[in-house]
Amino acid sequence: MNRIRKSVFLILVLFLFTQLISAQRGWEVNRAKGNGDLISVFFTSSDDGWVAGDEGYLAFTNDGGKSWKRKILNTAANINEIYFRNDDNGYLVAGRKMFITKDGGQSWREEIIVNPNEFKDGIPEFLSIRFNSRKQGFIIGAVIDKNDNENIIGSLLLRTVDGGETWSRIIVPTKVELFHLDFDGKSHGWIVGDMGTILATTNNGNSWVFQSSGTKETLYNVDFRDEREGYAVGSNGIILRTLDGGRNWIKVQSFIKNTLFRVDFADDKNGWIVGSKGTILRSFDRGRSWVRQDSKTSSSLYGLFMNKKYGWSVGKEGVIIRYEK
Repeated sequence: MNRIRKSVFLILVLFLFTQLISAQRGWEVNRAKGNGDLISVFFTSSDDGWVAGDEGYLAFTNDGGKSWKRKILNTAANINEIYFRNDDNGYLVAGRKMFITKDGGQSWREEIIVNPNEFKDGIPEFLSIRFNSRKQGFIIGAVIDKNDNENIIGSLLLRTVDGGETWSRIIVPTKVELFHLDFDGKSHGWIVGDMGTILATTNNGNSWVFQSSGTKETLYNVDFRDEREGYAVGSNGIILRTLDGGRNWIKVQSFIKNTLFRVDFADDKNGWIVGSKGTILRSFDRGRSWVRQDSKTSSSLYGLFMNKKYGWSVGKEGVIIRYEK
């Protein structure tokens, strides 16, 4: 009986050790650009990808990160997000500007999508963009006080139904800063923001309602695998998980107090989270538990893009790190 118990114990220890070692593999520093922070990263293939960040910095690689070439845009604002709907059609938001490419990033066209006069005493700030169909897309962010850049005076949600040529504002039931949105299919979407705010739509973005997050922590990112299973992360190490489309959000214990900026699942089981001070967490079990990984950097990580075979994260002072399975 003792031998059986010892065998079971050794098998369990070996399994946990293997999981721990596996969790530590894969991340290597690819390149550090300089003083400016990188905020967003997006790859359309293992070779072709983009990084973007402070003061309008935009760069691309077509050799899997061996080299990076800068693309000059007509903006000095921070690029808050870059996103491609497919290989050719991409979008990025910076300040109150949006840029569109239809040729895989060879050329970028600035789109004037709002009249600043519409916002009276405020200035629009675009933080995240997503399309849920070929023609329909959404931009979220905040309206900032003209006289005080630290003062948020309203939430911002814009929608296009013509592929980004024109945009109209949708009023949402909150005035906090909105940081990120995600869609599963065409009908179901979620937005996260300050003060634990989660908004959801089940009617193609026509209307948005509150979901109870159970926290007042700022939520910076949301990722849904399907219309039921989703994740949100934010300040003070908060990780939320839902299995019913957000009707109930459950706090996941992580023992991490660093701010978490991005969460991304490469498939149904494997997910990653990045955050301040080089934090990287990985889940092997659909987000039930998380293991810390060695990021090879102490720089805060703001952007994340994960695939089944590779992944990228970017952050403070131009750090770029790469994961390869």
